[in-house]
Amino acid sequence: MIRRIRYTGPEDTEERNRTTMENTQNLLLDFSHVYPEGVEKRAKNLKRIDMSDISGTDMYCSKEAEQKIRKRLKPYGPQGIHFLDNGNYHYMTKFFTEKIGEPFSLVLFDHHNDMQQSLIHELTSCGSWAGELLRENSRLKQMILIGPDPESIRPVPARLREKIICISVEESEEHTAEAEIKKINLKLPAYISVDKDVLNRYNARTNWNQGNMSVTTLKKLLREVFRHQKVIGVDICGECSLQEPFPEFLEDERINDVTNQILYHFLSERRFLA
Repeated sequence: MIRRIRYTGPEDTEERNRTTMENTQNLLLDFSHVYPEGVEKRAKNLKRIDMSDISGTDMYCSKEAEQKIRKRLKPYGPQGIHFLDNGNYHYMTKFFTEKIGEPFSLVLFDHHNDMQQSLIHELTSCGSWAGELLRENSRLKQMILIGPDPESIRPVPARLREKIICISVEESEEHTAEAEIKKINLKLPAYISVDKDVLNRYNARTNWNQGNMSVTTLKKLLREVFRHQKVIGVDICGECSLQEPFPEFLEDERINDVTNQILYHFLSERRFLA
C-alpha cells in the first residue's frame, strides 16, 4: 500500500552522497546501560560512548549536562547512524542537528510530536525538544512529522506550524497524504530521527505509549527519503525501561535488539552526505 505515498523529485544517484558508511563513525550513546553488553562489537563500525556518568540527563537535560554532552560529542559530526538510548533522551537529536552548517529538513518518525511546553521551562526535555529546535535553529527550514495525529500540532504557534508537515500512519497507509507530501522541499538535505515508539509492539517495546507502524512500513518510508533527498544522518531511540520486571525486560530487549539490527543493517547500506 505504501508505494503510492512517495516523495516526488529526482532520483538519488551515488554521486549525490559523497561518503560511504565505511568512512562514517556510527555511535551508540549509552545513558542507561539498556543496550546489550558487547552489541557494538557485533555491528561493523559502531562505537559505544558511555554517557551514564553525566548527571541531569534523564528526561530533562540540565545546562551543565548540555556542556558535558557537547564536549564529549565534539569529535563527531552529524553524519552516520546514532543510537540514543530510550525515548527519555530523544532531545539528543538537537545536539546532532546543531552541528549541521547548512539549511536542512528534519524527518521525524514519532508517535508524539515532542513539541510540548517543558514543565521546567529553562530545561530541554524529551517532550519539548522538537519545538525548541524549530524556534532556535535558524537552519532548520522544514520538519516532516510522520506518525503523530495531525491534530496534535494545532496548539503549535502559527509561525512554527508553517514549517511543519504532519502525516499520520493512517494517512500514509490510506494514500491520503499526497497534498502534504507535495509540500516537502526535496532540495533540502535531510536529517532523520526515528523514535521506535512509532512502531507497534510486535516490532518495538519502548518506555512510552506506542503507535501501530510496522518495521516494514518504516523501512519503505526511509527508503523513499534516501531515494529522493540527500541524507546527512539518522538517529534512533526508543529502548525499553530497565525498571521493568526482569522476565519482561528480557523479552522487550530481545524484540528491540532484533529491530535495531534490522534498521542498522538497512541504514548501513545507505550513503550519507559528507
